Amino acid sequence: MLYMNRRSSWLLVFAGALLLMSSGCSSLLPTSDTVTRSKWKNYHDVDAAFAKVVPFQTRTNDLKSIGFHPSVSPNVHVLTYVEVMQRFMPNPAITKADLPDAVRDCLAAREKSYAYEVDLSDTHSKRHGNLFLDVFGFKRRTTETGWQFKGLVLINDGLVVYKLSAGDPMISRESSRTKPLGPFQELDAVVTHSVSLAP
Repeated sequence: MLYMNRRSSWLLVFAGALLLMSSGCSSLLPTSDTVTRSKWKNYHDVDAAFAKVVPFQTRTNDLKSIGFHPSVSPNVHVLTYVEVMQRFMPNPAITKADLPDAVRDCLAAREKSYAYEVDLSDTHSKRHGNLFLDVFGFKRRTTETGWQFKGLVLINDGLVVYKLSAGDPMISRESSRTKPLGPFQELDAVVTHSVSLAP
């Protein structure tokens, strides 16, 4: 009788847990934030600051006041002319003849030229949906929001000669992954792989 009572108690606890998990409880699902430290709080601020960088007018000292200089701002990376070449010529199909004149001049100047690269982002990722389906891998839905900015400034002998920028002012992505077998999906793949390797 005592054994039956204990068993019944465990069954009630297990059933209660399943009911709790199957009812949703999306607030218990994990979230993650990725924030790159910088003086700018949003995409429009950093984009407006980058617009102040003017090729053949802005010098390295000016970049300090604007904010795109490694000595005053974190996450501003210094690239050598070799790394600049790798950025603009990632494969043999692209030659120096395909590059803008200012970029070719930087590569020809070698050690006198370099670049500042900035890669800033502020993103928030959250999983939502049914807690039970998510935890056991049956169905997982993730929403990502935020912004991202990338900028490149080429400097030849202390003078900015070229700049590029790209980014996403408003990230809004939702991904969904469904596995009908849940945690057994990977197990099935392992078994199938083992069988295929068998002589």
